[in-house]
Amino acid sequence: MWTAYREIARQYDRLPLRQERRLIARAQRGSTKSAEEIVMRHIGFVMYRLREIVYPSVLWRLGDDILADAVLMLYGKVKTYNLRYRDRRGRRRPVRFVSYVWKRVDGFIIDALNREHRYVAVEDMDAGKWVHPR
Repeated sequence: MWTAYREIARQYDRLPLRQERRLIARAQRGSTKSAEEIVMRHIGFVMYRLREIVYPSVLWRLGDDILADAVLMLYGKVKTYNLRYRDRRGRRRPVRFVSYVWKRVDGFIIDALNREHRYVAVEDMDAGKWVHPR
């Protein structure tokens, strides 16, 4: 499971903040190569969060789908990242991209699990037939 993604995660190491922000700025200006590089550098983080949050049996069944969808979500987050973020006092506070997407990745994983749970058939022990969980 995830052999291709593991290879990508090994190839792309963590960048210093300055280089990361340069890549994001280029991606926001329309460079698809920069957007791909930022996303590739964070696939390992998404895999880590999946392993931390999801039970192994569920991860085995749904991990590939959730990871593929999370990669698409990362592309969207590259576009919305605020390079000019300031704190409450008006001071510039550069934030790492991984910190920016951390809670979104966790929420995305939980939402995907909830969506899947809604559609899993549950056996009704009394009737002996399959019913939709409510």
